[in-house]
Amino acid sequence: MSNDIKLVKLISGDMVVGKFNNDDKTIEEPATIQAMPTQQGTQMVLLPYGYPFDQEIHGTISMDHILFEYKSCPEELKTKYIEAVTNISMSSGGLDLSGGAGPDGVGGGAGGGGGLNLV
Repeated sequence: MSNDIKLVKLISGDMVVGKFNNDDKTIEEPATIQAMPTQQGTQMVLLPYGYPFDQEIHGTISMDHILFEYKSCPEELKTKYIEAVTNISMSSGGLDLSGGAGPDGVGGGAGGGGGLNLV
């Protein structure tokens, strides 16, 4: 049984990340990704697919309901998904890909914001 973490778009338009079960052709333990505007830009939030009625990440979605499968899932998203499913912290710091300059002063650009920032 293969359980790769996949990022997909459902026929409903929802963007979902979850464990792909190749044997059953399903996405297990799906979590939805929602963009929330903030004063600093856009922030991505990872929620249980059944939120607000389900507070836990569980369930399955058949691949029949998948409109699009992204070629790859960003490593930062995989890490945050694993943390949400297992309740184990895998990163030492916060995730900020907002385009700001790094510790060496390289990167970023005018305006910043709009990056992936999962809470």
